[in-house]
Formats: sequence, structure tokens, C-alpha cells
Amino acid sequence: MADANKPITIERHDAVALVTLERPDAYNALNRALSQSLVEAFDELASNSEVHAVVLTGAGKAFCAGVDLKELTANPGVLKDGGMGTSSPMVRALRDCGKPVIGAINGPAVTGGFELALACDFLYASPHARFADTHARVGLLPGWGLSQKLGRLIGINRAREASLTGNFISAEQAEAWGLVNKICTPDSLIQEAVDAAQQIAESNPDTIKAMRSLMNDGDLLSLGEALELEGSRGIAYLEHADFSQMENRLQALRSRSQKR
Repeated sequence: MADANKPITIERHDAVALVTLERPDAYNALNRALSQSLVEAFDELASNSEVHAVVLTGAGKAFCAGVDLKELTANPGVLKDGGMGTSSPMVRALRDCGKPVIGAINGPAVTGGFELALACDFLYASPHARFADTHARVGLLPGWGLSQKLGRLIGINRAREASLTGNFISAEQAEAWGLVNKICTPDSLIQEAVDAAQQIAESNPDTIKAMRSLMNDGDLLSLGEALELEGSRGIAYLEHADFSQMENRLQALRSRSQKR
């Protein structure tokens, strides 16, 4: 049972943490308390050696409706105070967590909520999921990565259409465009996301952290620079690799694959 006084809840499923936004009556809109709790939750998970992967979802009918417009109207400086771009504490918390984050998108992910979804490593979605960028409609510019990430995921022309019109992208369209990896039934969404996270958690956590960092850092570079980065980090990683355990890990992997 969620605590009504806590805007974030964390449940453990073995080596997986399920993080849930808990403002269902406000469609999980990001006010200062929820944003701060989200940052604190991911900072806590980053330092927890027992957690190897994370699932992020929303309570109720929405994933996240974006920034709480009531709070923004009362305090227009709340967005700037929270930091924008790569200095945003929320974006930085998910990026620097060191653990893969699967977004389980249970309903609408709008504007800032869309940006929060894009901060995850990949997305599973319910058929009720919908995505929209309404920054232009309310008179704001994205500040948490949407204007740059969305075009890289679905193509710049599709991203232009989505952001300039503010129209919704359905779960089915999001899957067809590569924004969403998989559509799950509403009842199975969380379990399927947790199952995927548990498969991630079966691998070596240090290697998963290094792989995630390599992919994310390389995504910011040209292909040539990214390939150079892969080579240099690969060589450096070999210097500390424990070859004596590799055969045991492969045997354990074969055994788990056969059981599946």
C-alpha cells in the first residue's frame, strides 16, 4: 500500500527496484516535492550495491503529466531553480544512477513526463500509453533533452511533427517508430518490465554499468569518435577482466537460458 505522504515509493524485487511516482490524483505531475523525491530515490539506488536494475512507472492512470502547472504558475522560477539541460538534477540522477532504468509507461507521458520517459534506457508500454510534447502549446522550450533525443530515436521529421503540433503519439505508433520496445497488457506491464530488469541483473553489474556508460557517452559523439571510445575503453577494461570466471558465467547463462 502506497503512503499518501510519500510522492515516491520503492519496492524491491530481488536485485530490481520498482520506483513509482505517487501523485495519481494529479496524474503524477512533477511538483517540487515529487521531483526532489525522484532525485533522492535514484541517488539512493545508485549507492545500493544490492540493486542492479530499476523500473520506473507511475501510479494510477498516467505515467507523468509533466511539470505541475499550478506550482509553475505560482512560482515561475521553479523550472529554472531546478536546473535545465545536462545540469538538471532529475536528468543527472537517472543518467548517473549507474543502473539500467526501464520505463514502464502505464499511461500518458506528456511534455516533462515525456522527457522523464526519454531519460530511461528503454521503454515498455501499456496500450494506454500516449506521448506528447506540448512545450510549444504552453509557451516553453524543452530543457531535459526532448528536443535532441526524440529526433535521434524516431527521426527528425517525425520529431518535428510531434513537437510542433503537440499531437499525441499512440503506444502502437511509438512501438512502430522505435520509441517503445514492447507493448504489454495493462495487467502484465510491471511484471514484464521487472522480468526484463531481472534478466539485466543476472549479468555482471560492473560490466553492465560500464556498457551503459559506453553506449550513452558514445551516443553524444560521431560514429568515428564513438568507435574510438569503444576501443579505448575496451582495452582498459581488459586490464581488469577476470578471465577465470568467464567460463562459469557462460555455463550459468546457458543454464538460465535453457530454463527459460
